[in-house]
Amino acid sequence: MPERRPTHAKRAHAKQMNAKRAYTRSKPKQAPKAPAARTPSSSHGQTLITRRHFLYGALGVGAAAALAGGGFALYSAAQPNDAEEEITVLQVPEDAVSALGTDQEAIGSDELGNYVSLVGNFELPYGTLLWTNNDSIAACLLPTSESARPLTQVALLYLGSGEYPIVLEEAIGQAEGFDIYDVRASEQGLIWTEANILDGIWRVYTASLNNGALGSPALVDEGNTGWETPTIAAVGMNAFWQVLPALGGENTGEDSLLKRVRFGSGSEAETVFSSTGRMSTPPYPLADGLVITPRTNTSTVNYQLTLLDADTCEVRDKVVLPTAMKPLEAGYGDNGFTFSFDAIYNYGGGIANLGTYTPAQTHGTEDYDGLSWYSFKRAPTAAPAWSNGWFIVKSKQSVCGIDIGSLTYFALPIQSGCDDYGDYLATTGATSTFVTYTNINDTAVDGTTKKLCLVRVWSPVALS
Repeated sequence: MPERRPTHAKRAHAKQMNAKRAYTRSKPKQAPKAPAARTPSSSHGQTLITRRHFLYGALGVGAAAALAGGGFALYSAAQPNDAEEEITVLQVPEDAVSALGTDQEAIGSDELGNYVSLVGNFELPYGTLLWTNNDSIAACLLPTSESARPLTQVALLYLGSGEYPIVLEEAIGQAEGFDIYDVRASEQGLIWTEANILDGIWRVYTASLNNGALGSPALVDEGNTGWETPTIAAVGMNAFWQVLPALGGENTGEDSLLKRVRFGSGSEAETVFSSTGRMSTPPYPLADGLVITPRTNTSTVNYQLTLLDADTCEVRDKVVLPTAMKPLEAGYGDNGFTFSFDAIYNYGGGIANLGTYTPAQTHGTEDYDGLSWYSFKRAPTAAPAWSNGWFIVKSKQSVCGIDIGSLTYFALPIQSGCDDYGDYLATTGATSTFVTYTNINDTAVDGTTKKLCLVRVWSPVALS
């Protein structure tokens, strides 16, 4: 059996323990000492907000009953009564992979301006979290004061101007004990989850956006502790959420589901993909598509990287990873699929080690055999992105842009007083700009304090 360190079971247990400590602000003496900022964690891109003892991510208070009665399964990666399918798994020899630190040349700080320009520099409230998959807007989860309700609010950051109007001041279920838990946005709409941790209930809402104005919220799904709180994505006119049975829960044997509703169409959701067993990664949004990782319909455990068209939900590209290899993140960019491992395997050739992988060249759909590959051999803490031909990845502290063709890279400068994680990458997909953010709590020698979330928008020089 392959050796995996650390295990997903340990991470799930850690999340459950944090959930039990949540909502202790009514008894501050019993609350554990917490850092002063929201720190993005390495667990599937979800975020642990220890400052308020509130867990954002896969809490295990998850999903059960779809409100829509007319959903249908458009695709099924594995159904119990289906005949087992034949699969061909990805094979990458060790000599087909180049890696950061062995073959690459760093671009010096004095030359950085020749490769990437800072086109936006904005200050948001300390503790803000951001997500974007386009060049126009980012969804923001804003903190409130330590003792206030609601815990969080939703804003839209306009990447051109830096304005960030609040579009959702509190959870729809605020009076019932719900708080806003996660949010994503496209230019056409907003999807968010709300959670009542004490009762173990979550809800999914969507609303359309019209010139920045939020339409009427629609409740599209609701569930309890038998299912994990869904991970979400917004692509164009489509809101997606992924429903997984909770580890060790009463629904462990149930299918995982990918659901969708179109913004402004009300609450009638449809199931567009199902998978026997838990999907491996959260949905990864692009400008016009979505990446998911269902299991194949085989006796062995294999995960299939799958690119769906956001509008038709047809499969546009796919590739199957070797048996029992479980990616932490999966995405898509200029050279096809990207994926990352937070564990080390004792098999698998050139893709057996910890890091983030992508083909080093363009190729045809479902044609991944015999390619050269690139590996960013750092512990993955964020899904990667592509911008003007550059492969954008999160390192331990810096965000880096990599020119795979010339094997050169740049590392963005880190701000003084930033949190331990440094800059965090907010962008997914392939865009012409990309967004980073960091939370800063810094006291100067003269006693002045800087406490804010610094958001920066970068435009790399297009690679030919």
